[in-house]
Amino acid sequence: MTKLEKPLVLEIKKIADEAESTKTFIFEHNLEAKPGQFIMLWIPRVDEKPISISFQDGKKFGITVMKVGEFTKKLFSLKEGDKVGIRGPYGNSFNIEGENLVLVGGGCGCGPMGFLADTAKKAGKNVNFIIGAKNKKYLMFEKRMKNSGVNTFVTTDDGSYGMKGYSTDLLKEMLEKNNISKVYSCGPEVMLKKVAELCREFGIPSEISMERYMKCGYGLCGQCCIDGTGDRVCMEGPVFSGEKMLKSEEFGKYKREKSGRRVNF
Repeated sequence: MTKLEKPLVLEIKKIADEAESTKTFIFEHNLEAKPGQFIMLWIPRVDEKPISISFQDGKKFGITVMKVGEFTKKLFSLKEGDKVGIRGPYGNSFNIEGENLVLVGGGCGCGPMGFLADTAKKAGKNVNFIIGAKNKKYLMFEKRMKNSGVNTFVTTDDGSYGMKGYSTDLLKEMLEKNNISKVYSCGPEVMLKKVAELCREFGIPSEISMERYMKCGYGLCGQCCIDGTGDRVCMEGPVFSGEKMLKSEEFGKYKREKSGRRVNF
C-alpha cells in the first residue's frame, strides 16, 4: 500500500444520494486502503478534512459524507467532473477475526462499516450489519448490504422504519441469543461507549472507530490525541479495542475542538 503524502488531484466520477443530506463521492483510483482507514480530502481554496473510506473495489473508491458544516457544504456544491485533492490512506484498520461478526453503524458511521462488511463478506465471514438512523430519511446502505449477502437489520429512533429503538438495543438481543465472535462499530461516541460496555458485559471482543479533530493526518501535530491514553487517532487509531477505550477518561464524555477546548457530548 502506498500512502499519498502530497495531494493527488482526482476527478469526482460519480455522486450518489444515499440519504437525507448524505452523498457518496466516487473516484477512479486504486487506493489500496483497508477497512477503517481514512483519507485527507482537500478542496482547493477551502480546507482539508479527514474522511473515512466507505467503498473500494480495486479500481474505484468512495467516501460517504453528511452535510454538517461549511466544508461539507462546499463539497456538496461540487459536481461530477470537478476535482479535489486526496492524501492517504492513513490510520490503522479493523482486524477481521472469527466467523460470526456483528457490525453496528450509526449515521455516517455506516460508511466505514459498509467497507468492512464488503471485505468481511468476501473473506467468507457471516456478517450481521445493524444500521441505525434517526428516522427513515437518514437510512443508508440497506439495499447495498442486502445485495452483497450481508444479514441486514435496521433500527430507527422514531420507529419510522425497521425496529423502533437504538441500534444498541438490537445488539444486546444478538449478544444474548447468538454465538457472536466479534463486534465492530462506528458512529456517535455515546453509541460507541454503549457498544463497548455491552461487549465487555458479554465477554465479546470489540473494535470501534473513533473520530477526533485532525489537522495533519500523520501524527505530527498531536491535535487528535486522546486524554488519558495519549493515543493519536490518526496513527494509533482510528480503530481501537472497545476495552481500551473504556479506560480513557474522555470516551463517551467529551472531545476537544480545534482550539483544544473540551466539548461535552
